[in-house]
Amino acid sequence: MGGVWVVVLIKDFHSAKQRLRTAMGPEERSQLARANAHLALRAAAAGERVVAVCGSDEAAALAGSEGAEVLLEATPGGQNQAAATGLEHASRAGAAAVLLLSSDLPLITVEAVQKILARAEELPGALVMAIPATGRGGTNGLLVRPPDAVGLHFGDQSLKKFEADALARGVRFELFASELLALDLDEPSDLAFLASR
Repeated sequence: MGGVWVVVLIKDFHSAKQRLRTAMGPEERSQLARANAHLALRAAAAGERVVAVCGSDEAAALAGSEGAEVLLEATPGGQNQAAATGLEHASRAGAAAVLLLSSDLPLITVEAVQKILARAEELPGALVMAIPATGRGGTNGLLVRPPDAVGLHFGDQSLKKFEADALARGVRFELFASELLALDLDEPSDLAFLASR
């Protein structure tokens, strides 16, 4: 796929999904985070290489068992720091492009990731392609070509920040809407939506 590496960002399972505390107990949240990470790692195999930036030994063990190259964070510092770690590693190793993926996407499939990579191949030159999250203006995935094409702005309203940053650098910005990648599980209402499908 043209040298696109897929970097999956995996938090510590036991500290993940804190916003779901009113709907799920600690063990349920941990199991959910583990199951979602498993799905993301399987889907990431659509890329040329898979790297997992992991916030715990347990997450690293899961990623390794799925065949991913593992980068274990000594001190987890959030999604932007994890993304920077993955991008720097891939760039040093010669990746032409990187797709950053959240590990929190319960509907993700390998076919959905293949569609992103195929669309990126159709677009020439430097590129920032963002996959919108449902609500909060967030970003569930980001393809960057080259790996340093844009700064990192994950969090609320990140789509607007990525777009503004890319355009300020003269880099093409594209949205890639995907129903299978739009849902992340941040709020109890997200669980209700998933259950209704």
